[in-house]
Amino acid sequence: MIGLGSYGYTAPASSKISGYDVPEGVDIRGRFDEEFAKILTKDALQFVVDLQREFRNHIKYAMECRKEAKRQYNEGALPGFDPATRYIREGQWTCAPVPPSVADRRVEITGPVERKMIINALNSGAKVFMADFEDALSPSWENLMRGQVNLKDAVNGTISFTDNARNRVYKLNDHTAKLFVRPRGWHLPEAHILIDGEPATGCLVDFGLYFYHNYATFRKTQGEGFGPFFYLPKMENSREAKIWNSVFERAEKMASIEKGSIRATVLIETLPAVFQMDEILYELRDHSVGLNCGRWDYIFSYVKTFQGHPDRLLPDRVQVGMTQHFMKSYSDLLIRTCHRRGAHAMGGMAAQIPIRDDPTANEAAFDLVRKDKLREVKAGHDGTWAAHPGLIQACMEVFTNTMGNSPNQIETVKRDDASNITEDDLLQRPRGVRTMEGLRLNTRVGIQYLAAWLTGAGSVPLYNLMEDAATAEISRVQNWQWLKYGVELDGDALGVRVNRELFGRVVDEEMARIELEVGKEKFKKGMYKEACKIFTRQCTALMLDDFLTLDAYNHIVIYHPKVQSKL
Repeated sequence: MIGLGSYGYTAPASSKISGYDVPEGVDIRGRFDEEFAKILTKDALQFVVDLQREFRNHIKYAMECRKEAKRQYNEGALPGFDPATRYIREGQWTCAPVPPSVADRRVEITGPVERKMIINALNSGAKVFMADFEDALSPSWENLMRGQVNLKDAVNGTISFTDNARNRVYKLNDHTAKLFVRPRGWHLPEAHILIDGEPATGCLVDFGLYFYHNYATFRKTQGEGFGPFFYLPKMENSREAKIWNSVFERAEKMASIEKGSIRATVLIETLPAVFQMDEILYELRDHSVGLNCGRWDYIFSYVKTFQGHPDRLLPDRVQVGMTQHFMKSYSDLLIRTCHRRGAHAMGGMAAQIPIRDDPTANEAAFDLVRKDKLREVKAGHDGTWAAHPGLIQACMEVFTNTMGNSPNQIETVKRDDASNITEDDLLQRPRGVRTMEGLRLNTRVGIQYLAAWLTGAGSVPLYNLMEDAATAEISRVQNWQWLKYGVELDGDALGVRVNRELFGRVVDEEMARIELEVGKEKFKKGMYKEACKIFTRQCTALMLDDFLTLDAYNHIVIYHPKVQSKL
């Protein structure tokens, strides 16, 4: 295993020595596999190379701009609306009309690009399945390449999965959900593919390989002349949206398809992005199908943005829901912005999973889901997210009871009242208290999620919720914030303050609890101790790392030795 700091050589000009037939300047260090080779064809890789070479400097500049914004926030600045782009916010423009094939998105299911998950999600009864290369996937070489194989089979309609343990074969139904794909964020590298001696940009690999192999079939079978469709994560401003728009135009030109064929929904899941929603839609106006409330990452971003602001400490994360004023304001403004521009305003995730062995607890969980979805549809959202097929029917009933046969609420719920939302509304300090149980839950969930991630699972059921990387990020940054500022656990009324000694004791006790819950054998075989070291180091670091997964990625990069080609 070789970490990310180990790029110190120049890639060969053109070779087959990895087992793959690659273009000039490309070096593939991931394991060779005959199935992967059908994805990593020379022409497909050339398309990725062209994207990388054209846009890498734009991406690097965008990442430098993020660093500069972070520096300003750490020195006391607050994010806000940009005076220079007021003309966009006040202008009378709209996005391109919504393609008929995705006009109705009232319930969407999300999950990793695993074979069985893809089949179950497409068959779930949801209107859309968002197949995830990002937060719900641990980005190992095997997961990423197998995911590309799986998606190609899904688009072709040939995907199947045999579960020998259950003696069951899974295949697609005649009617399936529409497929959206979420590539990784701009900040994540793909260390197994080097282009001109540098790691490729992860999202360009995800997008480029999927688009190249699937655009033609998708447009015939799913998009009704449009597509493919995407979700775009982790953006902080319209500069980053503009790069994506250029990538889409470059792809459309390569494929000789009409401009505006590719469509994407942007997740508003960073605090700076909420002040740029008009601008993001404007940059993607030919390719946009709306915005989505990525609420878990949004909470993570609130803490990260205000890491240098001791007056903006979050309460226990279970208390930071959509009824908090800053969260409600974010949702309301997103709806108003999208509908004003003729685009979908998508709601957030229902992370609950069915509790099969406790009917009372199961009904209580479903009641929470129904109330959350009723709030969303009444507010004006056009659709919502669910993490489990078992939630689809309940979510669908709530939205249909309000929307009826209308595919969406773009024209009927304008939310002009939200035009009065101010910067103060979007930044209002969350209300609530901090408790020892909050510290313990953060620690327990963070370690268990990271242990699963290190062993290849990115979507993890924990305590009757389906967790992804966003949950671990909230756990990490909140612990870090509480430690940095020595916060009082005021909800316990005992005057206890968080410090390294207390945190060390909590870590030891929660590791013992995890071992008890999962069993000695699983604990011994799993990567819980490694996860504990990484998580503890991140929580106690002097400076807050931008992303937990960037640090942890070092632990799943595996370079395979070069093999002689079969010439």
